[in-house]
Amino acid sequence: IAQTSEQFSSEFKGFSAIADTANMRITLANWEAKYPTDAELFTGYFNYYFRLAKKEIVVLGTNQPKGESIVIKDSTSKTAGFMGSEIYYDSVLVRKGFEKIDQGIALYPNRLDMRFGKIYVLGLLQNYELFTQEIINTVAFSSTNKNEWTWTNNEKKEDGESFLLESMQNYQMQLYNTGRDDLLFNMRQIAEEILKYHPKHLVSLANIGLTYLIVGLYDEALASMLKAEEINPKDHVV
Repeated sequence: IAQTSEQFSSEFKGFSAIADTANMRITLANWEAKYPTDAELFTGYFNYYFRLAKKEIVVLGTNQPKGESIVIKDSTSKTAGFMGSEIYYDSVLVRKGFEKIDQGIALYPNRLDMRFGKIYVLGLLQNYELFTQEIINTVAFSSTNKNEWTWTNNEKKEDGESFLLESMQNYQMQLYNTGRDDLLFNMRQIAEEILKYHPKHLVSLANIGLTYLIVGLYDEALASMLKAEEINPKDHVV
């Protein structure tokens, strides 16, 4: 009896749970041969390649590595160096994963989980330019599909507009929490894109004001805050 796409998906998740990448690959190949355009196949490939791409190396040197490390002391008990591990991602495998998820998004443009998965990985890679562009692309597409988003197994996402806007705020906070002033521009780009379709979105106006305030552009900050105040003069944050 031929396997259904759901059975392939379940089998893949089982192998993924135990990190059996060899059988994950076999399942993906059999799945693709039978259902080459199945939506979950593309997310499966994306997860597979991203899992393979993650590498851990031992680092030994005078600079303390990120994360946990062991301090190495000399005979006088002075710190001589550090030994620890660092995570990096194989660029070739990451690219293969992006190719697969891009194929999935092209076939299933309403699948918000695919878009968010790609954004998540771009954030981990700290590729903030593509991270921002993918967010902007998603916001722009929301005007095309009227926020009729779907999720895993093509299930409809209830209250898609609110969910999208809340997620966009989380992504802007992710940029803000880097502490990098150069990424305030990226925050502003996202907020301005949202305001194209939601001109009274108070949070976006406040975000724009914040990005100007931090760098001392007070007139620009005030202009945005005054617009927000017109919309809701009782908002305590504004």
